[in-house]
Amino acid sequence: MTLRLGLRLSLRGGREAVVRLALVTAAVATGVTVLLGTVALFNAFRTTADRPCWECTTGSAPGGWALGATQGAVLWNHRGDLYAGRPIKRLDVAVLDTGTTTPTVPGLSALPGAGRYYVSPALAELMDAVPRDQLADRFPGTRAGLVGTAALSGPDDLVAVVGRTPGELAAMAGTVAVDTVATAPSTDETTALYEHGFGIAAIGLIFPLLVLVGTATRLAAARREARFAAIRLAGATARQINVIASVDAALGALAGALTGVVLFQALRPVLADVTITGSRFFPGVVAPTALQYAAVVVGVPLAAAGAALWSLRQVRVTPLGAARRTRSSAPGWWRVIPLLVGLGLFAGPVFANGRQPNAVLLDVGLVLVMVGLVVAGPWLTLLAARLTARVTSGAATLLAARRLAADPKGAFRSVNGIVLAVFIGTAVAGIVPAVVSGQRAAGGGTLNEVMRASFGYGDAADGLPLPPGTAAELLAKVRAQPGVTVLPIHRRPGTTAPPPGPPPCDPGPGCRPDFLLGHVVECDALTGFPALGRCTPGSRTVKADLNRLLTSDNMLSVDRSLPFVDAGNPAASGSAGLSLAAVLIRVDDPAVRERVRTLLMPYVAASGSTETPQTFGEVAQAREVLLDQMEHVALAIVALTLLVAGCGLLVAVAGGVVERRRPFTLLRLCGTPTRTLSRVVLLETAVPVVLAALVAAVAGFGVAEPVIDGLEIRNVSVALPGPAYFATVGGGLLVALLVILAGLPLLRRVTAPDDAHFEQDPR
Repeated sequence: MTLRLGLRLSLRGGREAVVRLALVTAAVATGVTVLLGTVALFNAFRTTADRPCWECTTGSAPGGWALGATQGAVLWNHRGDLYAGRPIKRLDVAVLDTGTTTPTVPGLSALPGAGRYYVSPALAELMDAVPRDQLADRFPGTRAGLVGTAALSGPDDLVAVVGRTPGELAAMAGTVAVDTVATAPSTDETTALYEHGFGIAAIGLIFPLLVLVGTATRLAAARREARFAAIRLAGATARQINVIASVDAALGALAGALTGVVLFQALRPVLADVTITGSRFFPGVVAPTALQYAAVVVGVPLAAAGAALWSLRQVRVTPLGAARRTRSSAPGWWRVIPLLVGLGLFAGPVFANGRQPNAVLLDVGLVLVMVGLVVAGPWLTLLAARLTARVTSGAATLLAARRLAADPKGAFRSVNGIVLAVFIGTAVAGIVPAVVSGQRAAGGGTLNEVMRASFGYGDAADGLPLPPGTAAELLAKVRAQPGVTVLPIHRRPGTTAPPPGPPPCDPGPGCRPDFLLGHVVECDALTGFPALGRCTPGSRTVKADLNRLLTSDNMLSVDRSLPFVDAGNPAASGSAGLSLAAVLIRVDDPAVRERVRTLLMPYVAASGSTETPQTFGEVAQAREVLLDQMEHVALAIVALTLLVAGCGLLVAVAGGVVERRRPFTLLRLCGTPTRTLSRVVLLETAVPVVLAALVAAVAGFGVAEPVIDGLEIRNVSVALPGPAYFATVGGGLLVALLVILAGLPLLRRVTAPDDAHFEQDPR
C-alpha cells in the first residue's frame, strides 16, 4: 500500500510532480551517460594494456649455427622505426626448421618465410600512399597479407613482420633465438599514469553526479516536507514516510539511469574515435561490462533514495518537524588556511632544493590545495555576498546577496565539482604549453629538423660503431641526397672509464674531464650546427661529450646541457681512421628525410643499436604526445564536469524557484517586476559558479608557475593555456550560465499573480 501511494504521488501528483520527475530524469540521464562513457574508455584502455605483449619477447643469445639446437626455434629481431613521427613496430624473423611447429605472433597463422612480410592495415594504407623509397623499401620482399587485430593496440598501429633467411638475420646485431612468444602484458611506465588520470576523472565525475542526484531529489523539498508532515499527522509512521520519499526519489533516478544507458548506446560510435593514449581503440572494446551497467542502474537510484532520506531527516523526528528550522552557523575564515598552506608549499619548500621537487611535499601540497578549495568555497561565497550587500544599491543584487549570505554552504554545494575540475584543468593547461614550447625551443629551435642516428659506443650490448670503410660508404650515400647537412660523430678510443684519482672538477655543465670527451667531430662540419658549440680558430677537429645529445628523450635536459662542444678541447690526432659512433643530419624536406631514414635503417640494424633514427623535433614530439594527452584528459574532465554541473545548476534553479514560489509571488503582487526577480535568481546562482571558477583558476596558476620555474626551461617564459583550455572552461561556464537562464521562464509561470493560491504554511 505504501509503495502504491509513493508511486501515485510521483506519477499522478499534478503538473509539479510531472515537471519534477522530468527534470530529475533528464539530469540523471546526462550524468549517467557521461559516467558510462568514462567507464567504457577505461575498459578499452585496460583491455588494450592487458593484451599479450608479443613485442616483449626475449630469447637466448645466438651462437653460430647452434641456433637450431632448440626444436622449433626461430630467429627474432625486434626494433623500432619511424615515419613522419609515427612509430613503427618492426619484427624481422627467420624460421630455422620449416618441418616443425614454430611460435608465431598473435594475429598471424604462421610467421612469414624469407622474402615475404605482413603489415598492419594502417601501415599498408600508409605504404600505398607514399613513394616506395620513403617507406616500402625498408621492408624487402613481397607483401603476404595483413597482421590481425590480436597483435595490435588499435586500428592506428603501424606493425610489420618481415621474413628473412637465417643467414641474413644471424648477421644482424640484436638477433636472438626464440622458442616461445611472450603472452604477459607489457609493463609500460605510462600505464600507471593513465590509470591515475582515469581515477581522477572518475572522482571528478562521481562527485558532481552525486551532488546532481542530491539536488534533483530535493526539488520542492519544503513543499514535500510539509505534505509528508501532514501525512504523518494523518497517522503515517516515520518508516512509511521514508518509503514514500524513497520511491519518489528513486523512480526519477531509475528512469534517468535507464535513459542514460540508452543515450550511451547511441554515443558509443563517437567514443570509439576518442584518442586518449594518442591512438584510437578498437570499437568492440569501448563498452562497460554487464556488472558496471548493473552497478549504475542500481547504484544511482539507491543514491537518490539515500539523498531523499537525508533531506527529510527533520520530518522523521516529529510530524511538526517541517515547521522547525534551525539556521546553520556561518562558515569561518579558518576555512581558507588549507588552501593558503598548500599554495605556500608550492611557492617555497616543494622546489626549494634544486630542480627535483620534494615528492612528499608535492603530494601534501596538492591535497591541501584541493581540499582547501572545497572547504574555503562557502567562506569565500559568504565574503563575496557580504561585500556585495555593502556596496550595492540595486534591489535584485541586494536580495541575491542576502540570500547567499543566509546559506553560503548550500549556495556553494552545487559547484563543488566545478572547483576541482577547473583547478586540475588550469594547472595542467598552465604547465603543458610551457613544457611543449621548451621542448621545441631547444637550441634556439635550430635542432628540430636535425636527425640523429646512433650506431654504438664500443659495447656489443648497445651496438658497435661503424668501421671506417662502412662509415665512408654510408656518408657518401647520405651526402648524395639533396639539401642535407651532415655532422659525422666519431668514436674516440680509450675513453670508456675514468682515470684513477679524484675528478679534476665538480661534475656540472662547465666540467668536462678528458675521459668523458668520448667523441671527435670535424670543425668544418660543426659550423652547420652552431647550437652544439664551436672550435678554437685553426683547429680541424675537436673532442666532445655528446652522449646526452644522442640518447636523451627529453629536449629540456638537452637544452640545459648546450653547448656540448667546448672550444678548448682540440683533437690533435684528427678523425682519420676512427669508427663512426653516430651521425647528425639536417634535412628540411620531409620527403628527403624519409629517404635518408630508409638509407640509415640497415646500417643501424647491422650495428646492433637499439636507437631509432629520428629528428630532435620527433624526440620532442614523443614527449609532447604524452603531455598533450594529459592536457586533453584534464580538459575532458573539466568539460564533462561542467556538463554535469550545468545539469545540477538547472535542477537547483528550478528547485529554488519552486521552493520560493510563495515569496516570489508575493513580491510580484507588491509590484516587483519579473525581470528583477529573474536577476535575483541569476545572480544568486551565477555568483558561486563564477567565484568557484576564478578561485580554482588562480589556484591552478599558483601551482603551475612554481612547477614551470622549477623545470628551468630556457628561452621560454611562462605560457598561458592554449585556446582549447579557454574554449573548454569559458565555453563550459557560458553553457552553465545559459542553463541558468533556461530555468528563468519557470519563474514567470509559477509566480503568476492570477494563480496566487497557497497551501497553508504551518509556520
